[in-house]
Amino acid sequence: MYTENIKKDVLLFVKATLTNQIAKFLPGFYVRITAQTGRGEGEGNSDEIADYFYQCCRDYREQLGLDEAEFRAYLSDKTILEYGPGDILGVALLLRAYGAKTIHCVDRFPLNKISEKNMLVYQALINRLAGDEKQRAMSVFNVPGDPESGFNRDIIEYSVTNSGLSGETDIYDLIISRAVLEHVNDLEATFLDIKNALKAAGTSIHKVDLKSHGLDRYRPFDFLTWSNASYRLMYSHKGFPNRWRVNKYVQAAQNARLSIKNLAANETLSHEKIDTIAPYLAEDFRNISKEELSWLSFWMVLEHVD
Repeated sequence: MYTENIKKDVLLFVKATLTNQIAKFLPGFYVRITAQTGRGEGEGNSDEIADYFYQCCRDYREQLGLDEAEFRAYLSDKTILEYGPGDILGVALLLRAYGAKTIHCVDRFPLNKISEKNMLVYQALINRLAGDEKQRAMSVFNVPGDPESGFNRDIIEYSVTNSGLSGETDIYDLIISRAVLEHVNDLEATFLDIKNALKAAGTSIHKVDLKSHGLDRYRPFDFLTWSNASYRLMYSHKGFPNRWRVNKYVQAAQNARLSIKNLAANETLSHEKIDTIAPYLAEDFRNISKEELSWLSFWMVLEHVD
């Protein structure tokens, strides 16, 4: 393992291991004390958070290669699964407004909640809509237009499972996630869940964030220098990055017999910075190409194949 301050890193290891046990045995408590939202830090006001959800939908539309009218036609009467929606089901609300029939949101941690801030975000999302789209968005709540009444489960269902997976078969036309797959403990099981849950002509779209999420200590990507055993002890139950690189995602998709329609990097780390950390990488990362190691985030579009 790479270190520049052994005392600092030993203390970090001890603290992270202890809090990992809290996350394992008291996940709800862990979520509360860490104030997780599923969208990272540095959020703004309700309008800015609403902007984020509108951008998410634009990104999914662009990954499908559709204009706005085509996107709405595509969504019409579709059944959708979203992995890891976070504490606000904003994407689900907008997809329903644009024409989706039902959206199932599944998470590993119980993040979804009713709070004053979240209610303002839902209202900000609705206020930007008009006509039938606004009516459809308002209909997702038990009392139409009232977010405090909770979601109508016949339209938007939220569930928490130990694995964060759906466990469904041949149900969904579209499966989506954003900055979620890098947090799952078992990529093979996740991609198999995607394969099983998709309908025969279904599509799955995922944005994957391979950055350290604040776990680098001294240099970029030095979180990849912890041994696998140490890293599991510190972070396996917290939903922290699983550290797998793009090659692992490709292999998991192929093993699940999913067709990769598109795979494209969004951000990359310079090869020079990769070189500084390469001699210290944990065993699982030593035989990965420099190009694959450099990927910081990417889009992956999958299709069901028989």
